[in-house]
Amino acid sequence: MSVNDYEMVCGIEVHAEMATKTKIFCGCTTEFGGEQNTHVCPVCSGLPGVLPVLNREVVNLAIKAGLAMNCHIAEFSKFDRKNYYYPDLPKNYQTSQYDLPICLKGWLEITIEDQTKKIGITRAHMEEDAGKLVHKGETITTSQGSFVDYNRTGVPLLEIVSEPDMRTIPEVLAYLEQLVQILEYAKVSDCKLEQGSVRFDVNISLRPRGESEFGIRTEIKNLNSYSSVRRCLEYEIERQARLLDQGERIIQETLTWDEGKGVTISLRSKEEAHDYRYFPEPDLVPLVIDREWVERIRQTLPELPAARRIRFQNMGLSEYDARVLTDSKDLADFFDQSLAHYNDAKILANWVMGDFSRLLNAHQCAVSSSPVSPLQLAELLQLIDKGTISGKIGKSVIEEMYTSGKDAGYIIKDKGLAQISDEGALIAVIDQVLAANQQSVEDYRAGKDRALGFLVGQIMKATKGQANPGKVNQLLKEKLK
Repeated sequence: MSVNDYEMVCGIEVHAEMATKTKIFCGCTTEFGGEQNTHVCPVCSGLPGVLPVLNREVVNLAIKAGLAMNCHIAEFSKFDRKNYYYPDLPKNYQTSQYDLPICLKGWLEITIEDQTKKIGITRAHMEEDAGKLVHKGETITTSQGSFVDYNRTGVPLLEIVSEPDMRTIPEVLAYLEQLVQILEYAKVSDCKLEQGSVRFDVNISLRPRGESEFGIRTEIKNLNSYSSVRRCLEYEIERQARLLDQGERIIQETLTWDEGKGVTISLRSKEEAHDYRYFPEPDLVPLVIDREWVERIRQTLPELPAARRIRFQNMGLSEYDARVLTDSKDLADFFDQSLAHYNDAKILANWVMGDFSRLLNAHQCAVSSSPVSPLQLAELLQLIDKGTISGKIGKSVIEEMYTSGKDAGYIIKDKGLAQISDEGALIAVIDQVLAANQQSVEDYRAGKDRALGFLVGQIMKATKGQANPGKVNQLLKEKLK
């Protein structure tokens, strides 16, 4: 059998660090970075005799995320101890939620090639993060030793567990992108994948097409980029298909992804729930959430990506434009803020997705750090519409705006870039160009329309692009008659 004879079955566990200032059970900072083992205290480092206190903002963010993912918010939930030994876990157990999580039975809708599909969300629960192992090698498999940094220990996590509803790699990527966008828009997490704020555990199995029974699954842990998810799924599908074709059985195990080698590597056999010996956390009381609490959080929900895309399309933008703009909350916010001062959504979208985004990418600059503000971009487009400068000159002006941070009006005046619309000045230039290009004049009068474009180009060249193109075309045609 070939790979195409098998169907992938995939479910994802997403671990998102919640955007609180302090940890889930203590007052230590959640700020990223810092000298190793400086963001710790007796509570998060698991010293004897200490007691945890639940951070209320963690609960608020978990409720907000659950509502954004169409989940039911449980009126009664509790914390549990998940027992296992690993060097980055100072208490030898993780405070998590097991049988009574805060969010249940949600869903997200994805679109693949104009086809929509609902991906079920089994649950979302609160838990504390573990520490971080710092390996003395390029990867965990080649390391000669490891150090432990406990700064991340106790940072609040929301673990979001999907149903095994995804059947293709594009479906997986669409689900993850949609979920991360929702967490970012709702400000549940800063979603900085490069800092590990969101990490993906991918569960995958294969079955012959047409069969309904699931195969044996493997889990690939701690992926933090869409590219890594795609590559590891491609590899794992090939690997499992090859083993099945050879008559071998898939081992249920936990794997790691070696980005450099492009392969999955076995870490340990896959644990089941009973292996963790869950029991209720005796140091934390159960969590009771009334409907009033849920409704208060519901009122704070922002416009989510799907609703924003629809609003942008209702302004006349294409589905593609709306999707590009909403892929990044910061870019969509910039567009909306600029739109408050410039009301042609299509022209604005072209500039935001075009020259503005090109400059950001060239300088590896985040939208939030852009030296060109939404108001400044709107003012530039207003000057183009007024005929003060041409669109072509506008492209050079925005580059100067990005470099200097100055307003378009100042740059245009300072550099003498204002568009030439004075008929007397333009006729003088037109006469010079016509005198120097008699053959093109004769070609145009002989019916060769291309000659007109050549003459316009010569006039624009002579005025360094500052001539008003509309005026040039009008006056030139009158002269040529």
